[in-house]
Amino acid sequence: MELRSQVAMVFHLDKCIGCHTCTIACKNIWTDRKGTEYMYWNNVETKPGTGYPTRWEDQTKYRGGWVVEGKREKRLRLRLQGKWGTLTNIFYNPYLPQLDDYFEPWTYDYQNLFDAPEGDDQPTARAISMVTGKYMDTIEAGPNWDDDLGGSQVYANNDPNLDGASAEEMRQIQEIDRTVFFYLPRICNHCLNPGCVAACPQGAIYKRGEDGVVLVSQERCRAWRMCVSGCPYKKTYFNWSTGKAEKCILCYPRLESGQPPACFHSCVGRIRYIGLLLYDADAIEEAAKAPQESLVQAQRDVIKDPFDPEVIAAAKASGIPDSKIDAAQKSPVYQFVKKWKLALPLHPEFRTLPMLFYVPPLGPVLAKTGNGVYDNVAAEARLGPLMSSLEGSRVSMRYMASLLTGGNEQIIRDVYRKLVAVRVFMRAKKVGDIPAEEVERALAEGKTNPAEIEAIWRLTSLPTFEERFVVPPMERDTSVESMFPVLDPVSRNYPVYKGAVGTGFHINPQRGP
Repeated sequence: MELRSQVAMVFHLDKCIGCHTCTIACKNIWTDRKGTEYMYWNNVETKPGTGYPTRWEDQTKYRGGWVVEGKREKRLRLRLQGKWGTLTNIFYNPYLPQLDDYFEPWTYDYQNLFDAPEGDDQPTARAISMVTGKYMDTIEAGPNWDDDLGGSQVYANNDPNLDGASAEEMRQIQEIDRTVFFYLPRICNHCLNPGCVAACPQGAIYKRGEDGVVLVSQERCRAWRMCVSGCPYKKTYFNWSTGKAEKCILCYPRLESGQPPACFHSCVGRIRYIGLLLYDADAIEEAAKAPQESLVQAQRDVIKDPFDPEVIAAAKASGIPDSKIDAAQKSPVYQFVKKWKLALPLHPEFRTLPMLFYVPPLGPVLAKTGNGVYDNVAAEARLGPLMSSLEGSRVSMRYMASLLTGGNEQIIRDVYRKLVAVRVFMRAKKVGDIPAEEVERALAEGKTNPAEIEAIWRLTSLPTFEERFVVPPMERDTSVESMFPVLDPVSRNYPVYKGAVGTGFHINPQRGP
């Protein structure tokens, strides 16, 4: 067992109000330069919807992440291509998203409003492309173009998670009285098994030894853009002005000074949590190769209990200082992901082992009139007196499973039953209008207890700043940097990165991917 530490995140989707304050905070700090106009290191999508870039979840189009090959001797390979494919396509990558998949950034000819000659007509400010500098006849897309359009025929219908949905599921989501959407904020996942690191033929992308943040060396980047394709979440971007790849850096200068990232600090809904996880680097490969229905549990198993004496001893043996072990014990991410099993990885079937987890949203209470009776959902089918059945949810369990559990509906159902138990128990405690037998039923179905519910409620509803953001000390002077690809000052090359699945790829440019 080789223990390492990783800064990880949880986003609680039940609390996201879609205000995009996080996006603005990131944009103002990091992507307000020439060539970054179309970049949104942090974006907030409306789901069901097509996302940004358009249909980024469709890996038959973009070929990001990993796949498992072989019947007996299973091995991982990049979905994009192998090393010979990299050589063949090095001057032409056919799987890149186009500018239209994002949007062509524009501004307006505001000066015309001041300089237009006097006349009978009101002067206008025409749209001007920030890439070509030419006038644009029409604007057909933009950031968050499908904002708040859940259930629409154009955008929700093209959500890849609805591919293969039954006619009943589509009818259910598009009924005018059942239309629903929720918000999905996204940043780089800073994965344990990042596809972008493996795809780069130049070895320009690496994970930092002290916190696992994935970064791009601007010195080494040669604009092959394989990282853009290799990332299934499309969170690596190409700066058309500098000719370099760029991505979310998790505000590591802020982390080094003990502050949370800007998007976390500015979040109005307080949906964001950050903390440290201890994980077994030797288990990454097997976790990434697990059967699709077992990927969530496999990723949970990679994360180790920071209170376990054996884990603490292994962490110290790997050079992790006591201060980081203490931070891992206080981590809200550990509680949501490992202890309570409420937070789930986004599309675990991409096999990158993302370190950003989501607590799924509870849909609105569903009721309607049938045969002259209002609220005709049978009582025995309900999750509780305030909740409709999972089967009748406005957003189907199949959809949520496709999004967060690799299609495993049992896991998403277990999460929802526990979330409902929290709601029912606290309602009974605070308002007192729920019978005791209903509370007991909710606790049993949620496989939880009052003490756990109180802890979940506290961290969800009443957390302090220090409870949401447990930023570990970086310990840069003592971090075990030899485990990670740190530039050698003599050879100017990066060593082999063992942390990424152990499949034998190297990011030393002399050896190839």
